[in-house]
Amino acid sequence: MGEARLLTSVRVLDLSSVAGDGAGAGVGRILADLGADVLQVEPPGGSAARTAVPTIAGAGIGFALDNANKRATSLNPAAASDRNRLQELAAGADIVIDSGNPGGAALFGTSTLDLADRFDHLVVLSVTDFGLTGPRASWRGNDAVFYALSSALSRTGPTTGTPVLPPVGVGSATATVQAAWAVLAAYYDRTRSGRGDFIDFSRFEAVLQALDPPYGSEGQAAVGLKPPTALWRGRPRNQQIYPIFGCRDGHVRICLLSPRQWRGMRAWLGEPARFAGPEFDTIAARYAASAELNEAIAAVFATQSMDELVARGRELGVPIAAVRTPGEALRAEHFRCTGALVEAPLIPGATVTVPVGPVTLEGEHLGFRSPAPGSAGDDAEWLHPGASGTPTMPPTLPPPEYPFAGLRILDLGVIVAGGELGRLFADLGAEVIKIESAAYPDGLRQAPAGMKLSRSWALTHRNEYSLGLDLRDPGGAQIFADLVATADAVFANFKPGTLAALGFSIERLREINPDIVLAESSAYGDHGPWSDQMGYGPLVRASTGITRLWRSPDAPTGQFFDATTIFPDHVVGRLTAVAAVAALIRRDRSGTGAHLHLSQAEVAINQLADRYVIESARAAGLPVVDDDTVHAVCPCAGDDEWCVISLPGSDERATVATLMAQDLPQERTAMIAALGAWTSGRDKVDVAELLQHHGVPAAPMNRAADVPTDPQVLHRNVFGESVHPLLERPIPAETAPAPYRRIPRAPLRPAPMPGEHTREICTRVLGLTSERIDALLDAGVLFDYHQEG
Repeated sequence: MGEARLLTSVRVLDLSSVAGDGAGAGVGRILADLGADVLQVEPPGGSAARTAVPTIAGAGIGFALDNANKRATSLNPAAASDRNRLQELAAGADIVIDSGNPGGAALFGTSTLDLADRFDHLVVLSVTDFGLTGPRASWRGNDAVFYALSSALSRTGPTTGTPVLPPVGVGSATATVQAAWAVLAAYYDRTRSGRGDFIDFSRFEAVLQALDPPYGSEGQAAVGLKPPTALWRGRPRNQQIYPIFGCRDGHVRICLLSPRQWRGMRAWLGEPARFAGPEFDTIAARYAASAELNEAIAAVFATQSMDELVARGRELGVPIAAVRTPGEALRAEHFRCTGALVEAPLIPGATVTVPVGPVTLEGEHLGFRSPAPGSAGDDAEWLHPGASGTPTMPPTLPPPEYPFAGLRILDLGVIVAGGELGRLFADLGAEVIKIESAAYPDGLRQAPAGMKLSRSWALTHRNEYSLGLDLRDPGGAQIFADLVATADAVFANFKPGTLAALGFSIERLREINPDIVLAESSAYGDHGPWSDQMGYGPLVRASTGITRLWRSPDAPTGQFFDATTIFPDHVVGRLTAVAAVAALIRRDRSGTGAHLHLSQAEVAINQLADRYVIESARAAGLPVVDDDTVHAVCPCAGDDEWCVISLPGSDERATVATLMAQDLPQERTAMIAALGAWTSGRDKVDVAELLQHHGVPAAPMNRAADVPTDPQVLHRNVFGESVHPLLERPIPAETAPAPYRRIPRAPLRPAPMPGEHTREICTRVLGLTSERIDALLDAGVLFDYHQEG
């Protein structure tokens, strides 16, 4: 790895591993990847997380991954001198991260709240399972619990029968990215105002908001198939919307969205008369005929190999991907060519394949550079000593209300990953100008029949402005160039090469504005063998091994259940936002712009880095001990009602056996069956509350309709009511990445209609006269919104 950095002057005190919890350690890892000096505090003898399963040769994989690129120091909570030293380190830090309730700071006779009160310049992040307040603040959380309560579980699995848990690890990794976004947004505010903040971060709320939110952006196909106010309580209805087909040596998945893609598929089938009608250009018509259509596709695919089918799909413009195992993904030439993977001594004496990290700066990965410290040393000093709390720029009087007030962002992003990125900045005060094309409208604008607006558009683009502009017209390109000259950042998630083909390569953007930050994402990155493939979330999951993991351990071969999720789109948007803020922080300090690019496929791999490391270790013959926690999805009283119960160890199993008044079988399948027999006549909430009262992780399965009235969600005010004049009723919408002490919750201005602010932007930002705007509108260079009626 090279020496590219963004956060070189930022000092982070990481207390996440002091008490053995470690839930916040991954946040420090993200900041360390971006160049921050992260000093990890451990008790004498080291953190208990160092040996937590899964392990390689007795060393914890999670600890090794979450603490790479950091430094470490050992402080004894029982020693007065070390308690004082902790306070001194906090005084010199910019950010403090702690996790657990109580957290590591409590062992030193303080707390995150105390540190925030004592040192006004600090951004303090407290990471807990459910937050510090609310009726479930004392509950034990884990991925299975978060999936159940967030409604992700209810939307995964077969149409009938037992729901299927998403892969364990995805939820925790998503929460980590959301926490990094929350803390960097607060730190950016600190650089402008000199004032820190306290963040009461809940991992459950993060999973609810950022994994596959029931009240957030959805993929194009899902938007087109249901009305925006639908609150379905049944099981998943469209697991074949992105169908998977068996072939000679495995499986492939296709993702047909546009008419052009469908026509390529029809040509592949030999132009069958049955599917020749123009109605099949629509997703809805193809879905209605999916049984017959998929049978025809299956017959064509059955005799060919995965590689042959992928190659033919590329020729015909049909989005297709092989459904790889994690091991096959690790061996894929693409990830080796792009530098996404590195052979490294993650653990002393154990060289394995490690995902580097998905963020690239000027083409260079910002990620794994050095293993986690082998032992906690005595280097309790900052690498960059100096006065803390000094704003990057002279504080404005009064300070801005929101962190990104005054920033101007030109948003070319589309669908979910791109849409989420702009919205995150708009919610926190940035002026986000969504550039819209009349010829190529954003897929999220696709509304169900009879509706003027999709729910996804309303949720994804609130607080933004819309400029109707033809970038392919020379006049439109000049207007965009004039906007770039006034902007702080440009966001895009086109297929690699598209922005340059429009005349706005990074070189051209820098000619116009040398300080510009360009933040991009794409399915497979901007170089490598797969970079020119059409990619959507379902294909990214298939090609990286995620689809293989998103299934029941007992499911038959070829049965997968990830079609209805929108992953990794939401987390890609947030991770791109994290990198963009880091680039803006550097720009404000040095005047240097940045070109960032993230590969969605690399994001997916990094979300489950421990699974890939385990695959690599086993392939190398290293001794691996996996986590043997039993996560049971159990039937409860009522129609299709379920709960989850997690048994991580012997203590929890003994507790549950006592409550059941019977011995639990040791074999996993028999154990789950016994738990299901016990829960089947009980209310799902009663089961969860009883078990949580006795310290056992458990939760009822919420559906989307249940989430807004969940007692913890209500207490924590996670949602506000987003009102749009074109929707029949208000929609719940998140109002903050996490509860801040000082930064206010987001406004909920309605999402714009196409070109709604064209005249305003051209007048206010570019200074064009009404006559000039009218001429550009008449020429089709611009378009604006004309309200009907």
